[in-house]
Amino acid sequence: MLWGILALIALAAFFGLLLGLAAIVFKVESSPVVEQIDALLPQTQCGQCSFAGCRPYAEAIAAGEAPINLCPPGGEKTVQALADLLDVDVLPLEEDEVLEGPVVAVIIEDTCIGCTLCIQACPVDAIVGAAKQMHTVIESECTGCELCVAPCPVDCIEMIPVKKTISNWRWPEPQYDVNNEQAANIFTTIEKVLAESTHP
Repeated sequence: MLWGILALIALAAFFGLLLGLAAIVFKVESSPVVEQIDALLPQTQCGQCSFAGCRPYAEAIAAGEAPINLCPPGGEKTVQALADLLDVDVLPLEEDEVLEGPVVAVIIEDTCIGCTLCIQACPVDAIVGAAKQMHTVIESECTGCELCVAPCPVDCIEMIPVKKTISNWRWPEPQYDVNNEQAANIFTTIEKVLAESTHP
């Protein structure tokens, strides 16, 4: 009995050592560019870029097989960061991928039947609930990927705009109306100043 236990321990130690050596000898070196690209992606693993997750998408970008504008959850900021990292032109997100500001999933709890299909579909575990029990979404964890909407058999999931709070409010982009009379006067004045400076 004792010899059998010792033999098993010896075999386990031998195979553990063998696996450790194999991991060192056959280690695949990861590209630092892939690591940097992957770090800029939001890690939602939502699949909206048509890849299985952020890591495969990062590898495709590094290999030149995918453009940098396929990540709706990352938005324009991620596209800009990727363009800066790779020293390429900024590409706009495609029209059907652009969201009207950030959104979050909300479950209509009175309609929810507790099927758990949305829980299985959520890539970031932002939905809590149990079988045949009411589910709910943890708003702070939801990335707005919309992957939970299609599996729901009773259509009880809606995407709503994220509520504005002090922590997520941003100054709006400046808007310029070129038809505005005041703006036209400013442009006219600038043109006159430029003309006078070039023709003394």
